Amino acid sequence: MKRALIVIDVQREYFEGALPVRHPEGHLEKILNVMDAAHDANVPTVVVRHHQPDPESPIFCKGSDLWQLHEQVESRPRDIIIDKQLPGSFTNTQLDSFLKEREIDTVCVTGYMTQVCCDTTARQAMHLGYSVEFLNDATGTLDVENKAGSVSAEELHRSILVAQQMFISDVIDSKTWIERIR
Repeated sequence: MKRALIVIDVQREYFEGALPVRHPEGHLEKILNVMDAAHDANVPTVVVRHHQPDPESPIFCKGSDLWQLHEQVESRPRDIIIDKQLPGSFTNTQLDSFLKEREIDTVCVTGYMTQVCCDTTARQAMHLGYSVEFLNDATGTLDVENKAGSVSAEELHRSILVAQQMFISDVIDSKTWIERIR
């Protein structure tokens, strides 16, 4: 098994902007821990950064302060930064070729948001033939309310994890993943 860590959209927007991630507790600390462990174990680390296609977008506007990576993610070692404009980290990016060049067969998904970019990326990875590990304590979300209804961050996170475990991913915690790579 040859792994890579995919760190999705850990950007300032989720800490200081319109989309404050609040669940699970300690999500950023867990992300940083797995990044450090990946570096120590020579597991390639891919950092993904989102921007909206509309340059006037009020969120994830490329080049804006809130579009920047969280400073603690920015300061950690990584093998590549991939910019994306859609929820899936494989869509119109070099992620698949980067992984194939390194003969990666298993990806670990971490970052934000559980139900959008993390879920989409995990599904894409599975469709492309990768085994997927989805970290339940190093992915995160927020309360959501829209015209379809409302759901708490806890309910939303849990439902995505259950769906991921059904067929797509091995849903584990960061401690288990770190043990696997040592």
